[in-house]
Amino acid sequence: MKKSLLSAVALTALVAFGGSAWADILIGVAGPITGPNAAFGAQLQKGAEQAAADINAAGGINGEQVKIVVGDDVSDPKQGISVANKFVADGVKFVVGHFNSGVSIPASEVYAENGIYQISPASTNPTYTERGLWNTFRTCGRDDQQGIVAGGYLAANFKDAKIAVIHDKTPYGQGLADETKKALNAGGVTEALYEGINTGDKDFSALIAKLKEAGVSVVYYGGLHTEAGLLMRQFADQGLKATFMSGDGIVSNELASIAGDAVDGTLMTFAPDPRKNPAAKDIVEKFRAAGFEPEAYTLYSYAAVQVIAASIAAAGSTEPQAVAEATKAKGPFSTAIGELGFDSKGDITRPDYVMYVWKKGEDGKYSYFEM
Repeated sequence: MKKSLLSAVALTALVAFGGSAWADILIGVAGPITGPNAAFGAQLQKGAEQAAADINAAGGINGEQVKIVVGDDVSDPKQGISVANKFVADGVKFVVGHFNSGVSIPASEVYAENGIYQISPASTNPTYTERGLWNTFRTCGRDDQQGIVAGGYLAANFKDAKIAVIHDKTPYGQGLADETKKALNAGGVTEALYEGINTGDKDFSALIAKLKEAGVSVVYYGGLHTEAGLLMRQFADQGLKATFMSGDGIVSNELASIAGDAVDGTLMTFAPDPRKNPAAKDIVEKFRAAGFEPEAYTLYSYAAVQVIAASIAAAGSTEPQAVAEATKAKGPFSTAIGELGFDSKGDITRPDYVMYVWKKGEDGKYSYFEM
């Protein structure tokens, strides 16, 4: 495949189209800018804004500047629909987001009907790209891929333990838990307990009593860091000694501030840390110089804007459907998280998940480290 490089040369060497002047290229960034998941919303926003600033500093796209428009969905599907409709009214043609799969899936219908290209840095539920829509892409992997790694690890390392599978009843959380359960069962292990909680719950005493009664010593959780941190803390407070494992929904250093010392030893699946990618070195330093640590999905959001820009270059057009075809056909593209190619569904062709463990670093603070 022809490789499209997002560089100063590529950004400034695009041919002029039809002799007509372009307006600014509007890219919407949608995610939980406020609310309990605001840490992830900040990652999406900061990543996209920095990418746009760097592209503009290199001359823009065919001489036109990229303008970021931010929409706050508060991790709520209904609000996500409102954000999507606002983007339509504002003339946005490209969207980076949303964060939650449960928001991206319904919002993508609005985008598809109104000619808007959507690329999510974080929505991992397979349904997002499995419906045959022309406009859905993601720079991250999928829950069915992540679940294979998580379930396989549990089956190999905890085959004699009593394992509970818990989820938060959302498309992301339950989807990931179910894929992990499927892989666990395929490995010859049957879970001792399968339970759902509600997002926003604060007291898990009844659940902990069930876990104790079942003799559970390993808990797999599908959900986000907000509830995960509370679960860990309450496990410790109520004397439940269980290894805790989860997925990419807990990739935030806010987890440690919620869970405290109970976070120690937590297992987690996520892609190899993009901050360690040599291609991202200068970008990471730029974020840190500005006082923002580009963890988790920050660079995935940066890469999403790079993919849009490189696809526009490859398509020779800013028409979203033409750009979507270029994304699928003209990669792989060079991005801050490495080379990204896309299949006909809009999924990346090189998904990779590895295991992490939460522990104290040399600075005495808890964080996640690749195993």
